[in-house]
Amino acid sequence: MKKPKISLQAVIILFVCIVVALSLGITDLLISRGITSSVEDTQKDKALNVARMVAISPQVIRALEEPANQENVQPFTNEIKELTEVNFVVVMNMEGIRLSHPDPNEIGRHFRGGDEGPVLQGKEYVSTAKGSLGPSLRAFTPIKNAQGIQVGAAAVGISLDTVTKAVHKGQMVMVIGTLIGILIGIIGAVGLAKYIKKILLGLEPSVIAKLLEERSSMLQSVREGIIAIDQEGKITLVNRAASRLFKKAGIEGNPMGHSIENYLPETRLTRIIKSGQTELDQEQKLNGVTILVNRVPVVVDNEPVGAIATFRDKTEVQLLAEQLTGVRNYADALRAQAHEFMNKLHVILGLVRTEQYETLTNYVSETVSHRETEVSFVTKMVLDPVLAGFLIGKLSFARESGASLSIECTNKIPKPAYSKTTNELITIIGNLIDNALEAVADCPNKKVELMLDYAEEILTVEVKDTGKGMEHAIQDQILEKGFSTKGENRGFGLYLLQMAIERLEGDLIVSSKIGKGTNFAVYIPYKEEGESV
Repeated sequence: MKKPKISLQAVIILFVCIVVALSLGITDLLISRGITSSVEDTQKDKALNVARMVAISPQVIRALEEPANQENVQPFTNEIKELTEVNFVVVMNMEGIRLSHPDPNEIGRHFRGGDEGPVLQGKEYVSTAKGSLGPSLRAFTPIKNAQGIQVGAAAVGISLDTVTKAVHKGQMVMVIGTLIGILIGIIGAVGLAKYIKKILLGLEPSVIAKLLEERSSMLQSVREGIIAIDQEGKITLVNRAASRLFKKAGIEGNPMGHSIENYLPETRLTRIIKSGQTELDQEQKLNGVTILVNRVPVVVDNEPVGAIATFRDKTEVQLLAEQLTGVRNYADALRAQAHEFMNKLHVILGLVRTEQYETLTNYVSETVSHRETEVSFVTKMVLDPVLAGFLIGKLSFARESGASLSIECTNKIPKPAYSKTTNELITIIGNLIDNALEAVADCPNKKVELMLDYAEEILTVEVKDTGKGMEHAIQDQILEKGFSTKGENRGFGLYLLQMAIERLEGDLIVSSKIGKGTNFAVYIPYKEEGESV
């Protein structure tokens, strides 16, 4: 069974707590030593200062010089002891005999502890020893008269328990500070974890890593080229399909991190960041390679922060479109012929049932003759079998629509040097005939004429209809993408027609009069098969 992974929030909280605890623990350890030393030094200084204060007291000096005044020392030292909160204040003569002591019974006895020797020799110091009141920190200061002659010594003691308590008190402050610091660290860690998780949209690192791998695989697997830039125009993403297209266009080098304007000078991707507008199905040239590009801004918090372009070689798109167009035309032709054939079968069935055999014979003969004449004419004048088959299908489609489509060829139309020319011609002629048939659909005289001519390497395609005609304002707009007077999701046929004419470097002339129909004339440079190109 797979063990559950620790959440990002728990990891951050745990990590921050450990770091804070270690930092404060080490700090506490280092400072505690300093506090202990500082407290001890403070207690030593306190004891020395009290001892010095006693040593310069005239009352104490006089008592040491004049034994008759010794009874005044005890009250004085007791008062000093109470005021300074020390353990004891002892005044001794040069023989080490006490003149004062917290315990009156000890007065007149020799000083205990064994550490009083140096002070009787004029030295000032601090020591630790056990006396009549237990272990204590003891400060010794010599007492000198006005002539500078030592007449005794003062000893001030602070209980070691008092020192220890002072040290512990300082350490306790550090411990409390450490605990408060850890608590603040935990609160900060929780807040930081929530903030980071909010930035990551509530996703755990493992989920983000998985999404990143899936995104990378997805971007690399698609056949469309993808390139992304940041707000400064630096390239941040290029997939394999884009790299292949760049190589095909002769653009070498790794684009990652480069400025899009330097790597692809003709791109308009930076414009998308400024405008924030999406551009779809735009043509662009890459060193002679035509691509179809979609440009989309990347928006975060309603602000463009980058842009992404997806693109594909137009040749591939054209190939797919041509394949789909060919299948559609073939299906339309079959459907039209099947419908036409069913109508004729109905006529034949009616004639059989009414036993009008002579009429039936004449009808079948006329139909076969008309069909043979029609097919024979088209195949004789149009030498490209694909184009000829397409025109035959359009004849059947026109009859199914209830319109009359006539085809005239002044000269034979040879097979083109390139197969793509046939595909473009199918787009041109197909859209012209379809528009003409729609134009005459509601007219009493439903007649469409297709005239083909080839001379001096120019192919002329002319389509006339007897429709209602168009106003001049509409004639100026009919080639625009999406423009139509027939409703929504229309207006692409003539746009595709215009694109096909441009690809063949041809010309289009439109003439139309209200009530007299419309005439489309297309002139295309046309090289026949076998001719040097």
